[in-house]
Amino acid sequence: MALTNLGLIEHLKAIIGEVGFTALNSTNAYLGVGDSSTAFSAAHTDLQGSNKTRKGMESGYPQRSSNQLVFRGLFGTSDANYAWAEHGVFNAPTGGTMISRKVESLGTKANTQSWLLTVTVTGAAA
Repeated sequence: MALTNLGLIEHLKAIIGEVGFTALNSTNAYLGVGDSSTAFSAAHTDLQGSNKTRKGMESGYPQRSSNQLVFRGLFGTSDANYAWAEHGVFNAPTGGTMISRKVESLGTKANTQSWLLTVTVTGAAA
């Protein structure tokens, strides 16, 4: 999952403990889904779809294991009932910073379904 420019800045803020950094913890981490297949750009600051929905973390998430972060959110029967073509990780329920975004068709969610979205972000040294 590709990091956005603003996501990179948030990582750098965290490393030095800069004021204004928002931790991606159980209170501040959100998964968003949208209906746009617009190609990823590091300059994106939000999902590109005309339909987009964010949900907070399931209990016990996010998690870290070695160089991976795992985020998990539940989209209930009244949430995000449209084609899922993109998803992202955010540090706020609205606005805030989109840390990463991925363009990927996950199917079309119906109002009779609840979908559990799990996103794994892997960090790698250059």
